[in-house]
Amino acid sequence: MQRRVMIVDDEVDITDALKAGLERRGFTVETFNDPETALSKFRPSAYDIAILDIRMPKMNGFELYREMRKVDGKASVCFLTAFDVHKDEFEKMFPDVKVKAFLKKPITIDSLVSNLNALLPK
Repeated sequence: MQRRVMIVDDEVDITDALKAGLERRGFTVETFNDPETALSKFRPSAYDIAILDIRMPKMNGFELYREMRKVDGKASVCFLTAFDVHKDEFEKMFPDVKVKAFLKKPITIDSLVSNLNALLPK
């Protein structure tokens, strides 16, 4: 069973590298470099998990996630960021946002796959 992943990051080189690495490991990946385009293409149950960059123009990753949850209340997400984010502090500030994980850039494909395998149901 191939896992379906949505990646949204405004940096093309990042989405290209993550897509290539995950596809080599058997994932089906769709990438977007514009959060508004990603939201317009998002459909319920279309992805097993979404990897969202936190800092993007037009709409940040948190805003995108909130909008995605309006479309699919069960949407699963992990955030990708170049900055340190402490999950406990985040949950206190955003108790309504159900976050699976925060991944720190740069990340290796092995580490990303390991995190995704731990987060996704067997």
